[in-house]
Amino acid sequence: MAIRVLLADDHQIVRQGLKVLLQREGFEVADEAANGQEAVRLARERCPDVAVLDYAMPVLNGVGAAREILQLCPRTKVILLTMYTEDHYAFEALRAGIKGYVVKSEAAEDLARAILEVSRGKTYLSPGISRAALEVYAEKSGLPRDTLTPREREVLQLVAEGKTTKEIGQLLGISFKTAESHRLRIMKKLETHNTAGVVRYAIKQGLIQV
Repeated sequence: MAIRVLLADDHQIVRQGLKVLLQREGFEVADEAANGQEAVRLARERCPDVAVLDYAMPVLNGVGAAREILQLCPRTKVILLTMYTEDHYAFEALRAGIKGYVVKSEAAEDLARAILEVSRGKTYLSPGISRAALEVYAEKSGLPRDTLTPREREVLQLVAEGKTTKEIGQLLGISFKTAESHRLRIMKKLETHNTAGVVRYAIKQGLIQV
């Protein structure tokens, strides 16, 4: 049977191009999503063999979506599609349980190979990503603790995208009071007193693009 793939990217033209590429290679593109939250919903309903997630998606980024998908569908293998080649981005992805890290500039050559590799239980990194560098990074960092919880990272991204506390509550299905509590805890952890500081952190982490 063909490997069933979920594609998630906020640009429709990118999804269309990837879909044509994967179908030509014999894969079945079972579902498409335009943001991380939609990807999680579709994964919950269908549990695809592989989920290909863009890193920088609105509402919920690729790493955040991957964490939720892996909890809902442990057998689904996740590949992150990204423009970031820096070690710490790849390291964060692997730490989240993502099995494939494909750089967008190399996607045409790498994506099909990555899907096959992760389907066999292996880890795939684009040639531009140094596995040795990641191992050194991991040893030096000692698996650095993420100060924000997964939910706080979701709220952080939405704050950085300009969403109000009320909108955040509606998007995440939580109360206004809970959303505001998350916002205040994030600002305290980041040691900032305004939204601008939150936005700067989100940009630095690649959660939103300028």
